[in-house]
Amino acid sequence: MTAQIQPVSTDTSDNLPEVNRQMLVILDFGSQYSELIARRIRETQVYSEVLSYRTPVEQLRQLSPQGIILSGGPSSVYDQSAPVCDPEIWNLGIPVLGVCYGMQLMVQQLGGQVERAARGEYGKASLTIDDPTDLLTNVENQSTMWMSHGDSVTQMPDGFEILAHTENTPCAAIADHGRKFYGVQFHPEVVHSEDGQALIRNFVYHICQCEPTWTTEAFVEESIREVRARVGDKRVLLALSGGVDSSTLAFLLHQAIGNQLTCMFIDQGFMRKGEPERLIELFDKQFHIPVSYVNARERFIAKLEGVTDPEEKRKRIGHEFIRVFEEESKRLGPFDYLAQGTLYPDVIESADTNVDPKTGERVAVKIKSHHNVGGLPKDLQFKLVEPLRKLFKDEVRKVGRSIGLPEEIVRRHPFPGPGLAIRIIGEVTAERLNILRDADYIVRDEIRKRGQYHDFWQAFAVLLPIRSVGVMGDQRTYAHPVVLRLVSSEDGMTADWSRAPYDLLEAISNRMVNEVDGVNRVVYDITSKPPGTIEWE
Repeated sequence: MTAQIQPVSTDTSDNLPEVNRQMLVILDFGSQYSELIARRIRETQVYSEVLSYRTPVEQLRQLSPQGIILSGGPSSVYDQSAPVCDPEIWNLGIPVLGVCYGMQLMVQQLGGQVERAARGEYGKASLTIDDPTDLLTNVENQSTMWMSHGDSVTQMPDGFEILAHTENTPCAAIADHGRKFYGVQFHPEVVHSEDGQALIRNFVYHICQCEPTWTTEAFVEESIREVRARVGDKRVLLALSGGVDSSTLAFLLHQAIGNQLTCMFIDQGFMRKGEPERLIELFDKQFHIPVSYVNARERFIAKLEGVTDPEEKRKRIGHEFIRVFEEESKRLGPFDYLAQGTLYPDVIESADTNVDPKTGERVAVKIKSHHNVGGLPKDLQFKLVEPLRKLFKDEVRKVGRSIGLPEEIVRRHPFPGPGLAIRIIGEVTAERLNILRDADYIVRDEIRKRGQYHDFWQAFAVLLPIRSVGVMGDQRTYAHPVVLRLVSSEDGMTADWSRAPYDLLEAISNRMVNEVDGVNRVVYDITSKPPGTIEWE
């Protein structure tokens, strides 16, 4: 993160002054790791952006990056339809690092040769370093790197030399030191590559000569300035969910514009036990950020009567959220701006915004601050304020912590927008919600009491729409089984079931069957993602 960031919105009609900044650009060729490359660069406190491989060189010149990284991708460079970047990037006079496909494209465009390898290389490989300087400084010889390729460089362009090799790949790392062009056949950005971050730091600091100026404090200061410049004396509406994104945004906007901000919390009845009350207490009473509380529980539950399909649940919850939001925004308004907790992955991966052809203003189609549970009507013409749209989730947590957001929100486990409604398999009823809410509370209470809350990515209960036989006090019972789901993960993209201590599982099970009416059995989900998902619906 850096003090020199982009304007808070992509709306060009505000004419906010352009901010000079050091940055690196990642050209994306379809790799599943492009966002991860950007995150790894930002971990060095240097700003980075992911752009399409189609980005013309004129646009790159306007951005004036200190360096360019060409991502990996699923294609082969010799395919007729293979994606290629503007070849003029080789004349920009700035360092370029090609990763996997990016390295092969560099070789091909500069006159070398890439062919199908006699033997592909996938997974961990030991890297033998031939030149330990420059890009590979402080990278240990024989360190493990993550490979994923079926093609290899068979002839290097003029001016290039080999920096490292593996048993199966003669050209595992290459360089043209004079022009500062580098290529690696492995993926330094993934956690499996032991010294991958050291390599990235070498490229960022020593080769591109960047300074570590992308800091949390600088981002907050610059965002506040830009929000004030954009909003002026107008009113802003924020749909508050209680998650880290919308909560961080609320704190940031309140610092910037004070009482011009109105927070709306729509309680659909699917939150965890005590969360709506705790949210109001924190924001309204403790931090004096006014929140308009909307109790819509009965409306939402009525909409789910008889519904068992999970997608239909989401659709109905989203639709009802739109209706409630529309009614309440008109009652509390008028508002000129809608604040959304859009994050950088949303910007990269989605097209959930439209541009008004008459005004050039961006208008909301999805309400990101409510976890995308429903799209807003196109006739609700708000201008957008999106201060977090350049941040990844881990950066949002850092910002939240720096501006005083309570740790219980900063490190809150991910929670789906439809809430407990999709942790009840089958029809959602008031009775089932009460059972699950009490069971879920026991899970959280036990791991918190033991100081283990942050040992898990998520820890929750799932209620099944079946009953099983049990015995309590010499009497036969016929009640619900509850599924206990505890998982470990770094980013939610993949996850493993947690090897939780037996005494923890025992305590949770004992409390559930003794304290929750309607539960007589607890089972533990030991499925990883993939093949399963973290949530059950």
